[in-house]
Order: sequence, then structure tokens, then C-alpha cells
Amino acid sequence: AKRPPIIKILSLVSKRTAPKRTMRASSILSLLLWSSAISTASAGLFKKKHRRQKAGTKYEPHGEVHVVVNKVGPFNNPTETYRYYSLPFCRTHADESTHKEAYEEERNIALESDEEEEEESASYLRKLEIKGNRIGAERHKQRLGESIVGDRRETSPYELSFKDDIEWRLLCKTTLDKHDLIQLKEAIHNNYFFEMFIEDLPMWGYVGDIEDEDEILGEVEGQSHTYLFPHLHFKLGYNKNQIVSAAVTTERDRRVDITNVNKPTPVQFSYSVEYFEDDLPWRMRMTRYADSRFLPGSFEIHWLSIINSFVLVLLLTAFLTIILMRVLKNDFSRYMEIDDSSMEEEESGWKLIHGDVFRFPQFPVLFCASVGTGVQLTIATLLLLGLALTGMISTTRRGSILAGMVILYCLTTTVGAYISTRLYFQMNGKNWVRCVLFTAGLFPVPTSFVFMWVNTVALFHGSTSALPFSTIFTIGAIFALVALPLTVLGGIVAKNYANHDFNAPTRTTKVAREIPTEVPWYRSRFVQMVVSGFLPFSAIYIELHYIFASMWGHQIYTLFGILLFAFVLLLIVTSFISVALLYFQLAREDHRWWWSTFINSGMTGLFIYAYSFFYYFHRSGMTGMLQSSFYFGYMSIVSFGFFLMLGSCGFHFSLLFVKHIYSRVKCD
Repeated sequence: AKRPPIIKILSLVSKRTAPKRTMRASSILSLLLWSSAISTASAGLFKKKHRRQKAGTKYEPHGEVHVVVNKVGPFNNPTETYRYYSLPFCRTHADESTHKEAYEEERNIALESDEEEEEESASYLRKLEIKGNRIGAERHKQRLGESIVGDRRETSPYELSFKDDIEWRLLCKTTLDKHDLIQLKEAIHNNYFFEMFIEDLPMWGYVGDIEDEDEILGEVEGQSHTYLFPHLHFKLGYNKNQIVSAAVTTERDRRVDITNVNKPTPVQFSYSVEYFEDDLPWRMRMTRYADSRFLPGSFEIHWLSIINSFVLVLLLTAFLTIILMRVLKNDFSRYMEIDDSSMEEEESGWKLIHGDVFRFPQFPVLFCASVGTGVQLTIATLLLLGLALTGMISTTRRGSILAGMVILYCLTTTVGAYISTRLYFQMNGKNWVRCVLFTAGLFPVPTSFVFMWVNTVALFHGSTSALPFSTIFTIGAIFALVALPLTVLGGIVAKNYANHDFNAPTRTTKVAREIPTEVPWYRSRFVQMVVSGFLPFSAIYIELHYIFASMWGHQIYTLFGILLFAFVLLLIVTSFISVALLYFQLAREDHRWWWSTFINSGMTGLFIYAYSFFYYFHRSGMTGMLQSSFYFGYMSIVSFGFFLMLGSCGFHFSLLFVKHIYSRVKCD
């Protein structure tokens, strides 16, 4: 057999060249092989995708309207989603002749019908010509945020045209075998819904329904029935030449009984279209989803809850301010009136530990990294809420909030590194590079571990919640090329330009003072942690329910002004409570306030995580390994983020408080 030309060339090269050139040729050959392997893998992973259908299209009469299918999954498990075509739906459209036969059967038009009915049917069929050029199950290009939230948009064979009503049209005829019937029946029993888009307007519907099912025993043979909904009715509203509303409904009159999975069942998938004039402006098109029958009801007591939280915060802060001001005023007056001869006899309380209160904490690298990361997350959250409130980040675009948070976190890493490195130098730290590295990985590393676990579970289940390789690569590239360099930049700026003087108002003694061990139970560390976590949590408890309903349900959250207000209230309450508890700690002569203040302030994050268990078991219908992994895994990251944000906020207010009170009294 003749050898390929490439083999001949390589054999000649191997015979006529020196050993060095032979090594060079082999390296070139290996490079060619690797390039071939990579190109082959790329051809499989990065297939050509359809351009995404941009919203806001201005249609011409009879212009093509595309229906984009997305995913299916159990309604109670919003994270457990799968490709739309994981179920045996139609991927191609029926041709003209097949549709005509089915339409005549649907209309019960016999050959002996009168001529007027025949002419009406013939004119209807001629007007709605089927092109058959749309193929389903072909991927669409997606934004970063859409991939993060698990969207997998694909083409569909539905043929819709602008302002053209369709009374009934056959999509495809098929016979469902045992495997298909079992798959559909299991989906219906798990309360599966499907999601589609027209002009980025989401539409939802159920795959099927169950009748006469026993609540305890479930399906009872001969009594309960499982029905598939093969017909979809699209109802589209238009304002001038734009589509501003879209909904899809299923018709119970056309349902198909698939209870018996052992018998092949013929099914006609079909659809109809209805257009109506709508005065809704295109920019307000998402407001209708608050009244959708498919989604949970609107939140009637939302404003009442935020007013209740505001009044609670106002009373709490006023109470703490009055108490602290009166107590501190008495302390100042008592310390100022003592003369030098009786100072040592009368000195007690928080003034007694003036030589130890500014003694730096243990594990300074971890402490500084926690404070810096908390400040960074706080600034990123405030920026995100502000951009969402001003409309610069679209709150109705799928995944835009998550994608915005990823970008803002990477852009604010400079702030976190600057704060942590500056504080580290003020604590007389020497290994500032280690502090920068801790700051860079304190939040991303736990998030990565949780992501690897939940993504593995999602891949095992075949869910669309598993991020594709391209999305993982994009996020990793953003972190490596943006976040890490900015983190290093923040550390360098803090090292060279920040003020490294701590400016403590009192001198720190060389030997630490002994801390009293006998304290009342109500002043113990555990009670402080419970109080410091529960009071701020009570201020946001009602609002937290709505946030959970949006994060882990199908509710669309748009009240970002209220959310920003609630977040600011949370920061204020946490700061006041941390200062109050710090005063009581110093009054019992305990000077180890650095870590205790940070942990006390961040305890609200632990309460949020505890509330997530209550919400999962008593306020939602979520079940299963996949949904539980995503829910508890990512809620642990959210709670950890709140722990860092509130801990750093409480620490900074406490530091100002300590410096203020010790600068007002006379100390040796």
C-alpha cells in the first residue's frame, strides 16, 4: 500500500537530518498531533450556534416570529432543569399535505360537505402556507448571565408570522413508544413545566396533568389517569409593530391519555395562534408577569413589611443611642472628676484596660483579609443595587444580576486588597504578599469548592444547571486577567501610598492584662452572638421571604429600591448593635474585642443560613439531591458573604467607637 505523503516526508526528514534536527522534527510532529486533537475537540464542543433573537424587533406584516424553547423541569425545583428536547417533543414541522389531512380531520370535513365549507377550508389552508424550514433542537448563542442561571435556548419548528392568527395547525404526528411514554408520564407526575420565549418574553406551561390520583397512594390502577397536553395556544399582544406580551396555554379538551405505557400511543402535536392589540408600551412589557396565573401571586403586604422593618430599626437605633450616650456621659464625667491621687483607687471598667484595648488580634493575616473582603463585597453589593435601581443593569434580563455581580466583584478587588493590606501594615505586619493572597482567595476559594460539588451533581443528573465549559472558561479568564491583577495593584498601592500609622490614642503595654473569667451568663460570648445576630435579622426577616421567593422560585423581583433600603438598614442596625455589645464587653474588662466584634456583627449571616432550612422545609416544595445541593450549597456562600460584609461593617464602626472613647479620657 502506498504511504501517505506526510509519512514519506517525515521518513525522509528522519533519515537525512542530524539528531538535533530529528528531535526538532519530532517536536513539530507532536505539535501537529496536539493541534489536530484540539481542533477535533473544539469542533465537538463549540458547534456553530444560531444568532440570538434580539428583543425589540419591529415586524413587517406577516414577518417571521421565532419561538425559542429553553428548558423543562419540576415546578417546585426551579434549579433542577433539563433541555427542552430531553422530552420527546417535535423537532421538525409537518409538511403541507400531512397538515392538510390532519386539518380536515380536525374540522370534520368530509368529501360530501357542502361547497361553502370546502371553499372556506381551502382558502384557510392557502393563506397559511407551511414552509417547513425551521428545525428544532439547534442551540442559540447566549449571554454570560443566561448560561449562569441554566438557560439552554434552542430553536423550535413552530411557524408563526406577525398578526396572522392560526386556528389550528399540525406540528407533527408521532407514535410514542414505551420509553417515550414512561419518560413523559414520569415528567407529568413530577409536575414538569416547560419554558419558551418570544421576543425574550418568557412563557410557561405544564407538560400534562393527573386526575383522580390518591394523595397517599399516588397513582391507583384503574382509577387515576395521566394526560399529556399536545396542543399549545399562543396568545400574543402587539403595540403597533412590536410584540409586547406573550403567553401560552394548554387545552384540556385536546389532551391525550398516556396512562397505559405498554401500549404505543399515536399523538398529534399541534398549536394555534391568537393576536390582539395591546396598549402596553414595549419598555413596560415585563410588568404583566406580576399578574401571571402561572407565577405565584403578587406580594400584597410588601410595603407594610418594609415600613414595619423601618420602624423597628428606628426604635432600636434610637434606644441604643440614648442608652449609650447617657452611659458614656456618666463615665466621662466620672473619669474627668477623679484627681490624680485617687485615680488608681477609683479606676475600673473600660478605662482600666486602656493599655490592652489596642493590642492587635491573633491571626492578623486572616483578620485583615476578612475585613478587606467584607468591604469589597459591601461596595460591590451597593453598586449592584444602585445600577439595578437606575436601570443600568436590566433587572428583567435573565441572569443579568448574577453576571453583574461577577463583574463588579472582579472590578472591586482593588478595594479589598487595599483595605486589608493597609490594615495589615497598621498592625506592624511584615509579610504583606501573604495578606494579598489571602484576600484574593478568601471568598473565591470556598465558592469554587461549592461550585465544583453542585456542578458535578448537575452533570451527573444531566441538568442544564451544570455550567458549560465555555462559561467556566469565561469566568475563570475574567478572574485571572482582571481580578488577580487588580488585587495585586491594590496591595501595592496600600504598601507604597497608604498611611501605615494606626494612631492609637493610648499606649499598649508589653504584658497583657488578665481577663476576668467569672461573668454573668447574660454577658457571655454565646449570648452576645445570639443577640447580635437575631436583632438585625428581625429587621429584614419579612423582606428576606420575598428575596428567597425570587432566588429559589419563579417570582420576578423588581423592587430593588426597597432592597437597597433594607440593605442599608441592615448595615445601620448591625453597626449600632456591635457598638453596644462592644461597650458591655469592655466594661467587664475584656480587651479581646477585635475578633469578637467581627464575629458578633457577622452572626446575622448564620441566622440567614438557619432561615434557609426553615424556608426549604416549610415554605417551599423543593425536593431531591440536585435541588438540595444547589440550595444549601449556594446559600452557604450567600450567608458567608453576609458574614464578611456585616462583620467588616461592625468592626469599622467599633474601631471608631473605641478610638473615640479612649481619646476623651485621661490615661497614663
